[in-house]
Amino acid sequence: MNVLVTGNLPDEEIDRIERDHRVQVHRKDYPMERRAVLDSIGDKQGLLSMITDTVDSELLDRASALKIIANFGVGYNNIDVPAATRRGILVTNTPGVLTDTTADLTMTLILAAARRVVEGHRRTRLGRFRFWAPFHFLGHEITGKTLGIVGMGRIGRAVARRAAGFSMRVLYHNRHPLDAAEEQVLQVRYADLNTLLQEADFITL
Repeated sequence: MNVLVTGNLPDEEIDRIERDHRVQVHRKDYPMERRAVLDSIGDKQGLLSMITDTVDSELLDRASALKIIANFGVGYNNIDVPAATRRGILVTNTPGVLTDTTADLTMTLILAAARRVVEGHRRTRLGRFRFWAPFHFLGHEITGKTLGIVGMGRIGRAVARRAAGFSMRVLYHNRHPLDAAEEQVLQVRYADLNTLLQEADFITL
């Protein structure tokens, strides 16, 4: 199978694909230009696309041999799935692989905002931090505060588990409340959106 890979993936992953397929890889750390994708797709049976690629009817019309689009990402809103389906092209993604990473970064951003990390870092790098003072970049603790989570899917649940480590009270809003047993395990409480916005010290979407 001829495969086009539009992103610069690790060598071991490319090597794995090359064991069974002929592979053309975009080896740059920036998105492959659309014109280059359009020019390369004609004889390819496989496309390993990045979330920066727009896989639409224009591209699919040039891909007469294409059998599969494997999107390198959890989402697939960059792909016209109905158009691919009409052409008999399978579309796949990678659900779940970024859940913990995203939850980690969510807590990082909450901590950075609360403790004014970016401001303090910038001041220090500019050589302007010369003394400590009680209110100097004091910020706010997150321990014991209320976290509001809007959307309690895989990532929301992962954030809730991390918030428990900071003894945070967790309110959540979701289209459908969790069952009572899962709420108890996650130590979370359902709230309507207005209540969550009123009571939460920090909110994550």
